[in-house]
Amino acid sequence: MGSVYLLHRLILSRSSYFRKWVPFSKKFNIEPRAPEFYFSQKIDYLKDKVQPSFVKERRAMKRDYEEYKVRINALVAKAQKTPDEGWTMADGTAWPGNNTRDHPGMIQVFLGHSGAHDIEGNELPRLVYVSREKRPGYQHHKKAGAENALVRVSAVLTNAPYILNLDCDHYVNNSKAIREAMCFLMDPQVGRDVCYVQFPQRFDGIDKSDRYANRNTVFFDVNMKGLDGIQGPVYVGTGCVFNRQALYGYGPPSLPSLPKTSSCSWCSSCCCCCRRKKPAKEKDLSEVYRDAKREDLNAAIFNLREIESYDENERSLIISQMSFEKTFGLSAVFIESTLMEYGGLPESANPSTLVREAIQVISCGYEEKTSWGKEIGWIYGSVTEDILTGFKMQCRGWRSIYCMPLRPAFKGSAPINLSDRLHQVLRWALGSVEIFLSRHCPLWYGFGGGRLKWLQRLAYINTIVYPFTSLPLIAYCLLPAICLLTGKFIIPTLSNLASILFLGLFLSIIITSVLELRWSGVSIEDWWRNEQFWVIGGVSAHLFAVFQGFLKMLAGLDTNFTVTAKATDDAEFVLMC
Repeated sequence: MGSVYLLHRLILSRSSYFRKWVPFSKKFNIEPRAPEFYFSQKIDYLKDKVQPSFVKERRAMKRDYEEYKVRINALVAKAQKTPDEGWTMADGTAWPGNNTRDHPGMIQVFLGHSGAHDIEGNELPRLVYVSREKRPGYQHHKKAGAENALVRVSAVLTNAPYILNLDCDHYVNNSKAIREAMCFLMDPQVGRDVCYVQFPQRFDGIDKSDRYANRNTVFFDVNMKGLDGIQGPVYVGTGCVFNRQALYGYGPPSLPSLPKTSSCSWCSSCCCCCRRKKPAKEKDLSEVYRDAKREDLNAAIFNLREIESYDENERSLIISQMSFEKTFGLSAVFIESTLMEYGGLPESANPSTLVREAIQVISCGYEEKTSWGKEIGWIYGSVTEDILTGFKMQCRGWRSIYCMPLRPAFKGSAPINLSDRLHQVLRWALGSVEIFLSRHCPLWYGFGGGRLKWLQRLAYINTIVYPFTSLPLIAYCLLPAICLLTGKFIIPTLSNLASILFLGLFLSIIITSVLELRWSGVSIEDWWRNEQFWVIGGVSAHLFAVFQGFLKMLAGLDTNFTVTAKATDDAEFVLMC
């Protein structure tokens, strides 16, 4: 329970420090922008800094940061033990989140338009504390549910057209990365068809030899770059900038509508890719866009007897409203925000009631009988909701972009030992098995619209079937031992033709791997580490994931996962044994 209260206090304390840090980092072009990682760098911090005041201001900022860390450590120590009467706020009232499983939604705006400005009087980026409502008996869907709640809150409070998704253990290593993503998303030729820009994951705290293949270099520098030439990389759950409209289930504006019978359409309630009306010439672009979005949702089948007493115009308006509410929920402000392609708050929004409206959209019952988690937002049904979410977008015709700036955009922490690494691999593999056994399996989902390219579909199939390679791998490892113990050679002798075919297949795999390494710049050592850990994971985590996936999807036996332990201190590698 103390972690929820602690997070609120940390944000409150951090907001006061950032009033100084933000103008300092902008003035001197500081990289990375995270103070903890900037001050811990073992580099020449005077390089390229020609302003004479830099050393003095940096020394003052570092002193302030050390004082800030002392306050943070004191808060962490205090939060270790919960008071008998529960936590209280500054005014003496009880902290609403004392019961982490049963508390109301909480929102507080610290910085931004209605919050404090920096020490130079400039407006700071919006910083908002959000804790969604929790009640017993409601499914909260873990990370995917939290992401969907944040999407709705941000739409009500600011409604920016683009969303940066970053895990809590990652930080911004290159402040210009967002600008690079905007170059793709705002490109006049292809930008309107881009659902997200994915950056590769890079990590701190990995031992020099990377014995457990934490860097995942082959995946991020070979596979993902290859997918960029088809329909774009898969979404990997962090380091991604989204087009907000793609999260709402709409198709790309440049493509024609999907038929109502498409497998990519919304379920029985709404169709996200239905036929759109041709815009009238006298309407401006914003009106045309809103009419198209309304038409997207008007394909639902309603009980017309309930509204037959109304005239045609009123009936059309009611059907449209019912369609939106069945899809997005009952918040009028949020529904209106989904029709604004270029963001911004609706004209009908009352600034004095926005926080109250935001509280409504994070209530635990808001998603009931809507399309959240089914067709819009982050998709539920798998512990790897990222793959599922990106797959649904690309089935609607969107494409994604892979952006690899020279300076890594974001960095995170990697698992610190073999146990945690295998736990992470098990979670990924279980998510793939869950998708394989669900209605969203790429083997059969999304054929009706024909918007997912065949090579892209093949890539998604490869993403979900790889855990099953553990079965032939186990057989491959056991057969030699069985032959030695029994004294019998189980595999029959190959003919000359079969030997030639096998040799040709073997050589083609080697040649393909060599060409991929030369094209991507991946070293032989990184490739070999990847192959080694594929075998380690294949005979352990992947195999267990297959059995757990079948038990979960067919027998209903759920598996709870804990957050993988991470570290950035080299001393932690003593655990690697």
